[in-house]
Amino acid sequence: EVAAQRGARVTLVAANTALPVPDGVQLVPVETTAELQDAVRAASADADAVIMAAAVADFRPAALTEHKIKKVAGTGPAPIELVENPDILAGLVADRPREGLLVIGFAAETGDEHGSVLEHGRAKALRKGADLLAVNDVSGGKGFGDQANALTILDASGEIVAGPVAGSKHDVAGALLDAVASRLG
Repeated sequence: EVAAQRGARVTLVAANTALPVPDGVQLVPVETTAELQDAVRAASADADAVIMAAAVADFRPAALTEHKIKKVAGTGPAPIELVENPDILAGLVADRPREGLLVIGFAAETGDEHGSVLEHGRAKALRKGADLLAVNDVSGGKGFGDQANALTILDASGEIVAGPVAGSKHDVAGALLDAVASRLG
């Protein structure tokens, strides 16, 4: 919404969204990770920047059934085989559909015994290789719904480009778009 308000042409690729589509935004609905990957690649073919904020599951069931899996008395649940979903962000970074495409990812992070929010974000920035990574501190319930947000923007080497920025979703979206605009010139 913030990008559209700033005059950008915006394509939103989304699943399971119940929110109204903002004015000036084209919605591309998807249901599966494969559809999401295809739609992101198609939308990025003529884009200047792609901002990826989806939280896609790492794994999915290997097979889908047409019917309910029923309980059988005296037995446990049947095992469900899982297969890995594609890493859409890393795939787009590795195989950009056009030269000069700016790829921005998100990392919803909490600190733990292995590191701080920023340390986990830096590790993800190095792993994913996106031009920018918006590290969203979601500890203590921050970042979801109408809660306050805290965002630090890193480059592909894990260096801080902007932030930390705290405030509403609108505030942090503006800060992220400012970082994108400065990269695009």
